[in-house]
Amino acid sequence: MKLNSQSTAAVAIDMHRGHLDPAVATLPLAAERCGPVIARAAELFGELRAIGVPIIHVVTEYREPAEIAANPFWKAIDDDPAKVRKGILRHNLAGSPGTEAIPALWMTGDLRIGGKKRYNCFYATDLEFVLRRLGAETVILAGINTTTCVLNTAFEATNRDFRVIVAAEAVDSMDGEEMHRFALRLLSATVGWALSNEEILKALRP
Repeated sequence: MKLNSQSTAAVAIDMHRGHLDPAVATLPLAAERCGPVIARAAELFGELRAIGVPIIHVVTEYREPAEIAANPFWKAIDDDPAKVRKGILRHNLAGSPGTEAIPALWMTGDLRIGGKKRYNCFYATDLEFVLRRLGAETVILAGINTTTCVLNTAFEATNRDFRVIVAAEAVDSMDGEEMHRFALRLLSATVGWALSNEEILKALRP
């Protein structure tokens, strides 16, 4: 596979403190998994920036808990201790530390799209407008969670006829390794290519 850096953009999905900083996260990735996925994503983003591929950070952010509770499933599981997403009604409220970028993943010149409200990064955001303005035909997806927001965004990107690359080393899921691996297999079978950092960079090299 060959990719054109001039028509490619990377989308960092919810790589914020609300998932990746155990000190403040309201829906945390397992603490031992945070550092490794941040390091792998930081390495990839650095290489992509060096060849002119823009990094777009899409961040979940709610004005108030009622915006989260409007989803009946989320409202029902908020106080269920058996659910991984228990406490979801406190997740990434505007002004909270959770909405802040992970410093290792952010650089001046990156783009930020805030106000994401649901799993699909295209829904009620201007992500497609930004991608089209950049001339992007290929999207490289990184982020949290492989099983929800990455999965939903990948399906929607392919519905909109973008070429979808999932950065397999720069995604992870709070739903655990088995579900994470299943999501990667599903994506590879249906919407795009799950590639390692090296495979992505090799495809972008002249």
